[in-house]
Amino acid sequence: MTHLLDTSVILAHHLNEAGADRVQAIFDDENNMVGVCVVTFLEFEFRLHELGLNQSDRKAEASKYKLLFDEIVPVTEAVCATAIELKLAAAARLPNIDALIAAAAKSRGATLVHRDPHFLGVPAALLSQEMLPQK
Repeated sequence: MTHLLDTSVILAHHLNEAGADRVQAIFDDENNMVGVCVVTFLEFEFRLHELGLNQSDRKAEASKYKLLFDEIVPVTEAVCATAIELKLAAAARLPNIDALIAAAAKSRGATLVHRDPHFLGVPAALLSQEMLPQK
């Protein structure tokens, strides 16, 4: 896997916000293997709920995105252990779900693509990252 996308960039893509073009370029590049952590779909659907989408529309949008990924990374004991490592090494607070997403990227040797500044607290030696522009 080359890239693992955080919820923030999937939402940017879905809403056509800043960074959406970069996300599309990642999907379009045939040399990329693009993944996502399974917990991202919890965040994605909940955010779509906050935006007013009904359950049927949320499920349809999530299903469309699932088809774009080469791999959906499960949360295993090893991913949890890596999440703890990343949280302890982070210079600032790293929320649990974000730690799991970052750990999923690290477990696959992928670059985490995100828009969340708190990921930047994780030392570069521990996690490859690409931060896209915020809203």
